[in-house]
Amino acid sequence: MKKFVFMVTGIATLGLAACSGNNQDAVNNAEVNQPSAEDLNQMAADAANDAANAEAAALGNQQAELNSENAAADDTTNPTDDQEQNVAGM
Repeated sequence: MKKFVFMVTGIATLGLAACSGNNQDAVNNAEVNQPSAEDLNQMAADAANDAANAEAAALGNQQAELNSENAAADDTTNPTDDQEQNVAGM
């Protein structure tokens, strides 16, 4: 039993010692996976264009709603031809 405990402890110690080394590979991979400045500029431009298009669409919808509200509120009637010809009634 003591041999087994010493063996497990030794394996765990060696495993932990192997993990605590220098981690340059992870740093290099992180640098490789970063987008270039050109890609970042393109993504920023795309995001700005998407936002502008969304705002334009929202403003267009708002204008259409306002036009329909104004049309519904406008209850004036057009005069008939006889009323238009009767200038003496003015």
